[in-house]
Amino acid sequence: MSVNAEVQKSGNETAISLIRKFSRRVQGTGLVRNARDRRYFARGASKIVKKKRALKLLKRRAEYKQLVKEGKIAEAPARGRHGPHREQTQRLGEGAPIAR
Repeated sequence: MSVNAEVQKSGNETAISLIRKFSRRVQGTGLVRNARDRRYFARGASKIVKKKRALKLLKRRAEYKQLVKEGKIAEAPARGRHGPHREQTQRLGEGAPIAR
């Protein structure tokens, strides 16, 4: 794969600014990131490993939901929500731990 990153000196531009311009152009093409990605080979996970990982995740989620349902742990507040809905749930104390 060949990508040309060419820059032209304009007016009384200094050599350092020309180098900066070239560096930005090269970064824009993605050549450096691609070269770093290819530097070391990382073998992907096999189908069996992916399947086991997915099953373990599903089991953990089911156990968590069951514990929340039984009231043994407090449900974690939803992440990344902004606005009045989040403030309202915090005022009502839904995310507070249950005293035993």
